[in-house]
Amino acid sequence: MATTSSTGCPESPPVTSNGSWDGDNPLRHALPLIILQICLVVVVTRSLAFLLRPLRQPRVIAEIIGGILLGPSALGRSSRFMDNVFPKRSLTVLDTLANIGLIFFLFLVGLELDLRTIRRTGKGALCIAIAGITLPFLLGVGTSVVFHSTIAKGARYGPFLVFMGVALSITAFPVLARILAELKLLTTDLGRMAMSAAAFNDVAAWILLALAIALSDSGSPIVTLWVLLAGMAFVAVAAIFVRPVLAWMTRRSHDRGSIKESYICATLVIVLAAGFTTDAIGIHALFGAFVIGVVVPKDGPFAGVLIEKIEDLVSSLFLPLYFVSSGLKTNVASISGARSWALCALVITNACIGKIVGTIVASLIAKVPIREAVTLGFLMNTKGLVELIVLNIGRDRKVLNDETFAIMVLMALFTTFITTPIVVSIYKPARRAPPYKHRMVERGDLDSEFRMLACFHSSRNIPTIISVVESSRGTGRRRLTVYAMHLMELSERSSSISMVHKVRRNGLPFWNNASGNSDQLVVAFETYRQLSSVTVRPLTAISDLETIHEDIVASAQQKRAALIILPFHKVQQMDGGLESIGHAFRLVNQRVLQHAPCSVAVLVDRGLGGTTQVASSEISYAAAVLFFGGADDREALAYGARMAEHPGIALTVLRFFSAAANPDDIKQDEACIAKFRASLESSTEAERSVRFEEAEAADSAGIIAAIKRLGRFDLFLVGRSSSAVPLAEKSDCPELGPVGGYLALPEFSTITSVLVMQRYGSKVAASTLV
Repeated sequence: MATTSSTGCPESPPVTSNGSWDGDNPLRHALPLIILQICLVVVVTRSLAFLLRPLRQPRVIAEIIGGILLGPSALGRSSRFMDNVFPKRSLTVLDTLANIGLIFFLFLVGLELDLRTIRRTGKGALCIAIAGITLPFLLGVGTSVVFHSTIAKGARYGPFLVFMGVALSITAFPVLARILAELKLLTTDLGRMAMSAAAFNDVAAWILLALAIALSDSGSPIVTLWVLLAGMAFVAVAAIFVRPVLAWMTRRSHDRGSIKESYICATLVIVLAAGFTTDAIGIHALFGAFVIGVVVPKDGPFAGVLIEKIEDLVSSLFLPLYFVSSGLKTNVASISGARSWALCALVITNACIGKIVGTIVASLIAKVPIREAVTLGFLMNTKGLVELIVLNIGRDRKVLNDETFAIMVLMALFTTFITTPIVVSIYKPARRAPPYKHRMVERGDLDSEFRMLACFHSSRNIPTIISVVESSRGTGRRRLTVYAMHLMELSERSSSISMVHKVRRNGLPFWNNASGNSDQLVVAFETYRQLSSVTVRPLTAISDLETIHEDIVASAQQKRAALIILPFHKVQQMDGGLESIGHAFRLVNQRVLQHAPCSVAVLVDRGLGGTTQVASSEISYAAAVLFFGGADDREALAYGARMAEHPGIALTVLRFFSAAANPDDIKQDEACIAKFRASLESSTEAERSVRFEEAEAADSAGIIAAIKRLGRFDLFLVGRSSSAVPLAEKSDCPELGPVGGYLALPEFSTITSVLVMQRYGSKVAASTLV
């Protein structure tokens, strides 16, 4: 228990305890108590997030509810719990840590807000944003009149009016981005317009918040004016003097390896110094951190590395403390009686009407269809962290009392909670693509355009993907279009938001047109496109791994792809073995194999593209097709025939004969082989680069021996559902089939890549994917 000094002031408790064995209570000391509080907060908020996940609610909902549950509204009703876990003497330390975390989180928000994106906002989205701010602000002013005459009589009218208007007019940009990604609306017209309007709304909200804070500092108009002028001067200094320093560090950081620790340290110190400056001005430390985040140049890897260095610690540990700090100030019990609940209903109604009606009217004026306009209205009604910041600052400045604060927190919670279920119920975007006929590699019209959807997880997949693409271009008379899709997991990390506003309606990232941007993924494909006759179009899929297969399938159908290439869920290590990057990625491949609208190939990458980022047109390697019979093997042979047209590819076809083969398959196999031979006869170069061998498929030992006699190859092409007997006694990858599963084993090879083909329409038992 805290002792009292001779001056009569309570002394601060010691930082550390002597230990419970010495009879000391750790909860009476600052360090063990804050450790317990952090652990409790993380466990409660993450548990609630897990429980709310089936409802597809953003994590901010769980954090707000968790804060309320730990506060006086629930567990805090127990005086024993509050005295031991959240005693009043510990709240200063808790609030300080929470605000430090909040300072860096707002710096991250500024980092992810690209002003160039806002400048490119269309007139329609701009009108929607202005209407979505103006009407709620006016209704907030009207609501403040009612509150001021009932439960907030002692509040200063000017600041109270502005705080209420700001609280009702905010749209949470990060929360909205995650909701759109969860609902797979990010790359639609609706998602693009919502994100553009929300980005503009975000900037406007910070300007209004700065105004509200300046008004709340003093009753003197002169002081308020000086605060606003000093705030404007700070923004000008940050743009004129601080930005060039940050730009200099960005230019010297050519790649991730060249970013010095001193640059990161200097940037963090600048953030803290900016927070101190704006706090001294009288706005708030958060405003300074946000402005520094905005002025950091977004080109190059520097901003991304800053996000990676800060976000996990801040978002996982410190930021939830802010929600608990808010929850400890929120007492739902203070909303008592019919009048209080009527005021709560009034503010929720006005918040919804202001945002939804204002957005709908502006959307209809911008000629947005009625259903999309209504959906956009509910999306723009999303609240989040900035809302809580406004309310907490208002409460700390004595503008909002306990009852008003509790009512406004419930309003933010309710409006955000209803967004996802309502949008899901009223808006189901049509994803049907027009039917198309070329859904396989094998086709009668050999001169038709060949479209591929090549997926990759990271930059390590790119060299092999480009090598496969280059091998697939065929002869000059055939057109090849490749959609290179970057599969990105949508996580709760704030850096996922930095990718959100890089996605356009057509799936192209903004970075393609951003001058000076040297993102290695786009540069690799762009350079290859310029050096070849292949059309390459980068795409980005941002989704949860449980549903990202829907993006792959939908994109393949919309782009009329004939082949989807998926990276295997295992990557090669230094010792030659394959290590899994996660079971979730394996499930993604399995789901695509089940639902694909075209043929699919799973690529086991063992360095086919070497270490180069772009393969030249002079690539040279040996490939082999193992043909046992069946639809998938015929597709593998058709793809091999296309590769054989490339002057740098030497193809070997090893055909196995099996007495147990299906008569119908034998007939189709013979026709396929005959067609393949006929196509070679018409091409002298291809005929020289292809050789045939035949062998009996008696047993697995004989098949393995025949494969090894072929010699060394860089790539094997096999069918997934080959009629061959399993070549390995046990395979943990049944999605590769009986032959592909063996070829992927390190016992067979550590240098040969494998492409396992599944033909569109091939009847494969679902049990084989388990």
